[in-house]
Amino acid sequence: MLVKGKKKLLIHRFSPDLVTIQNIPTMILDSLQNADSVQKLNPYFKQAFDFIKKNDLSKMELGKTIIDGDHLFVSVMEIDGKIPEAAKMESHVKYIDIQVVISGVETMGWTAIEHCTDVLEPYNAEKDLQFFANKSSTFVTVNPGEFIIFFPEDGHAPGIGNGPIKKAVFKVLV
Repeated sequence: MLVKGKKKLLIHRFSPDLVTIQNIPTMILDSLQNADSVQKLNPYFKQAFDFIKKNDLSKMELGKTIIDGDHLFVSVMEIDGKIPEAAKMESHVKYIDIQVVISGVETMGWTAIEHCTDVLEPYNAEKDLQFFANKSSTFVTVNPGEFIIFFPEDGHAPGIGNGPIKKAVFKVLV
């Protein structure tokens, strides 16, 4: 499934020949079974997906685990799903997110970063996080066994759903 915007593609069932449009990385949604196809996009992606293969994420303790210093780490968290209006649009500058739903079903909003113009909270370099009041232009549902990758060019509003959601968020240095 391809959803076209001005400069972005949402790629569901990732295809290596559709990695970029005008050299802009794209948000990627796929099954963990197909993770090998994205490993060449960043030198730390292979490490992240190898970690997923070697570790049962459902049994990991909540909190942060360092995998390769500041280059790659994962935070396992449990959240209560919220309504779309309560999900804040966010973006990162230094890190790419690989988000993996462990249990529950999570919907995430998306908007191209160039459309995130209404700053809610200024960029916090220590947390690599900025919030926007802009609303999502697209919503994507992520099930257990699937992953979604958000690049710095992707505004995203995570945490939408009903009930508890357990997830792992891998932070990959750009």
